[in-house]
Amino acid sequence: MNAVGFPLLSLLTFLPLAGAAIIMSVRGDDAVVARNARWTALWTSLIVFLLSLTLWVKFDQSSAAFQFEEKLAWLPEFGVGYHMGVDGISVLFVLLSTALTPLCILASWEAIETRVREYMVAFLILETMMVGMFAALDFIVFYVFFEAVLIPMFLIIGVWGGPRRVYAAFKFFLYTLLGSVLMLLAILYIWYNTGTTDIPALFQERIPPAAQTWIFFAFLASFAVKVPMWPVHTWLPDAHVEAPTAGSVILAGVLLKMGAYGFLRFTLPLLPEASATFAPLIFVLSVVAVVYTSLVALAQEDMKKLIAYSSVAHMGIVTIGIFTFNQQGLSGALFTMLAHGVVSGALFLCVGVLYDRVHSREILRYGGVASIMPAYALVFMLFTMASIGLPGLANFVGEFLVIVGAWRVNPWVAFGAALGMILGAAYMLWLYRRVSFGKVTRADLRALLDLSPREYAVFAPLILLTLWMGVYPQSFLSFFEASVAALVQRHEAALGAARLAGM
Repeated sequence: MNAVGFPLLSLLTFLPLAGAAIIMSVRGDDAVVARNARWTALWTSLIVFLLSLTLWVKFDQSSAAFQFEEKLAWLPEFGVGYHMGVDGISVLFVLLSTALTPLCILASWEAIETRVREYMVAFLILETMMVGMFAALDFIVFYVFFEAVLIPMFLIIGVWGGPRRVYAAFKFFLYTLLGSVLMLLAILYIWYNTGTTDIPALFQERIPPAAQTWIFFAFLASFAVKVPMWPVHTWLPDAHVEAPTAGSVILAGVLLKMGAYGFLRFTLPLLPEASATFAPLIFVLSVVAVVYTSLVALAQEDMKKLIAYSSVAHMGIVTIGIFTFNQQGLSGALFTMLAHGVVSGALFLCVGVLYDRVHSREILRYGGVASIMPAYALVFMLFTMASIGLPGLANFVGEFLVIVGAWRVNPWVAFGAALGMILGAAYMLWLYRRVSFGKVTRADLRALLDLSPREYAVFAPLILLTLWMGVYPQSFLSFFEASVAALVQRHEAALGAARLAGM
């Protein structure tokens, strides 16, 4: 079903490549090239975002079917085709990707001064891969986009990152690539036994229970690294610390959602019996991640590292919600993913504001910032409160739903998720107090300028989204409801059929 009559998803996916081509064709001295690259990237990403709003307006929230579908023959003799579409699980993540990209380009306006053209090209290519991954409805097409995301992010970290950028970039690349090799083997097995890689068609197939087990762990190896789940999370703090600010925003805001999206799109519907069997394992790993990384966050002296570890904890809550297999848990997981994308991205931008002025991320380097930069302190406080789940702000609704869903499955798992919220309040308030309050002891801090008009423009949409999601969450939850209900029903029906077959 395509409600607009033209290939909207392909346009959203590949239009950034047209912008990248224009940027690469620009000639002139370095200043001219840099200026044209910035403006071309910004306008391209803004046009893509405005086009993507069609998804919000035209999406039928009452339907669990895939919408805005596009199909083209690619390798018909192998059962592989170019198939694009979105449902309630994926549509808002396409919008999140297109919304964060222009904000990242605007945030990089002054921070990136070398190889500006290449940097903007990398970001536009990254946008293509992110949108394509969430919109792909063929397993091979999905895998291409899923892996290709690594290339521009590898370059963004490795070329424009901090002093240990090469180490962090290779660690990020190797961790995420090695896990995906097993997923590729699982995809090939599924294709060999079904003759297709079309995702909606695969939803009608039943994979034998014995095969489900090893396919589950093959998917887990790939998706767990992307989430990232404990104990394969160690690449994330290094990547965040060394990445430029905008790279951290996209990494936390969108790329961390890839693994959780993989669980929702493939693991649960294709492997229902294995998912139910190994749900306790996921709960254990997730609760450990929530508690352990929250405690580690309390010990950090680097602002970026603290927020990076908090992301692992928040994504632990997401994986708990996914494997509850009920409406509350799954809807909460999706809402938390969306809210975390907005709030964590904003927190990294808050760190970037200070880093651009002082060139330090050490918490002890600051103090008393609220008296010097009151507008900044207010913005930072809003996103700090949102991160800890204050009612009325973005994160509360999703995490509350996850706890409710987990309680229905196992109260101890719900307690672990709730403990993460308590520890989250501890480390985020500790961070805010040390940065914003107290006496100004350093002379260079007294000369800091408050938010510039460009920075206001970056933060304004994120503030609006944070308040909107907290005050009126149903406007987002309504996108999930039909698809989540269909997923729960399909999962329960598959388990019921398996029980009858085993009798």
